[in-house]
Amino acid sequence: MDLSRKLYLGFAAVLAGVGLLMVYSASITSRPTDFEQVYLSRQLAAAAVGLAAAGWAGTRSAAFWRRIAPWALFGVVLLLLLVLVPGIGVRVKGAQRWLRVAGISVQPSELAKIALPLMTCRCLTTLSSATRSWWNDTVGVLWPALLVVPLVLIEPDLGTAVFLAAGVAVALWLGNWPLRNFVLVGCLALPALGLLAWLKPYQQRRLVGYVEAWGDFSAAPYQVQQSLVTLGAGGLWGTGLGKGWQKLSFLPEANTDFVFAVVGEELGLLGTLGLAALWCGLLIAGARLLSGQPADSFPFLAGMTLLLQLVLQAWLNVAVVTALVPPKGIAHPLISAGGSSLVVSLLTLGLIWSLSRSEAFARGSGIDEVRP
Repeated sequence: MDLSRKLYLGFAAVLAGVGLLMVYSASITSRPTDFEQVYLSRQLAAAAVGLAAAGWAGTRSAAFWRRIAPWALFGVVLLLLLVLVPGIGVRVKGAQRWLRVAGISVQPSELAKIALPLMTCRCLTTLSSATRSWWNDTVGVLWPALLVVPLVLIEPDLGTAVFLAAGVAVALWLGNWPLRNFVLVGCLALPALGLLAWLKPYQQRRLVGYVEAWGDFSAAPYQVQQSLVTLGAGGLWGTGLGKGWQKLSFLPEANTDFVFAVVGEELGLLGTLGLAALWCGLLIAGARLLSGQPADSFPFLAGMTLLLQLVLQAWLNVAVVTALVPPKGIAHPLISAGGSSLVVSLLTLGLIWSLSRSEAFARGSGIDEVRP
C-alpha cells in the first residue's frame, strides 16, 4: 500500500474517531444520565453500518458505479417523493425530510449527495463529438439536478438544495463545462434562490440578523451569539474534554450542527485548527489518490466531486459556526451526531477509494470513459 493510501485511511480514521468522541462529549447534560450513552450508542451503530458500507463500496470497480448511477438516482428520487407523502414522511420542526422504518430515521437528501454527483459525472463522460450540442451540453447534464433539487426545496430544505446544486457545479467545473453555461444558469438560478429565501419569514429573520450582527453583536440570532461565545470560552487550550459549559442548554444543537463550537470550547483554538488540518490532510491525500486517473474520466470526475463536496460541507459548517455565512442547519461530516450523515460520509470515503483504483475500472469497463 503506497503512502497516499495509508494517509487517506489514516486521516479518515482519525476524523471518524474524533467524531465519536465529540458526539459523546457534546451530548453530556448538566446532570449526566443515560442520555449521552444513548447518543453514543446510536452513533456507534451508525458507524458500524457506515464502515460496512464503505468496505463494500471500496471493493467495487468504477465501472460498477457508473453502471448503477441511473438506478441510484431513481431510488433517491423515489425516496424524496415518499418523504413528501402525508403519513409516510416524518415532519420535524415544520420540515418533512425524514422516513422512519422500524424505528430508524433515514434522510433521503443525504443519499442524494452521492447519487446526484455520480449521475452528473456519468452524463458528462457520455458526451461525444457526435452528440455535442447546446441542448446536450446543458439539459443533457443538468436533468439529474432538475429532478432532485426541486424535491429537496419542497421539503423545505433550502440549505441542502443549495449544497446539492453546488456539488453539481463542482462536477461541471471539473468536467470543463463551458463558462457561458455557468453564467447563463447563474443568472437564472441566483435570483430565484434569493426570492425563495426571502419569501420565508424565518429565513428573512436569519438573513437580516446575520447582516445586523456585523454591526451589533446583540442583534445576531441567538444560536450565532451562543456559538461565538462558546468558541471564545475555550481560549487557546480549551476547558478540557467533557468540561465545556455552553453545551449545558445554552448552545442549541450542540452535538449536531454546532459541534464545532464545542470542539473550540473544550479543545481550544488548537483543537479547531487541528480539526481543520485533518480535513486539509484528507483533501490532499484523496486528491493524490485520484491523480493517477485521466482528468476527464468518470473515476476522476466522480471521485474528486465527492471528495470536494465532503470537505466543502465541513468547511461550510465551520463558516456557519463562526458566523462567516448566514446560519443554516448543516452537519459537520463524520463529527456531528446523526446516523444518515455518518453512514453517507463513510460510504463516500469508500467510494472515493474505489474510484481511485484504475486497474479495477480498466478490467470492468467495456466502454471508453474519456471525453473526446
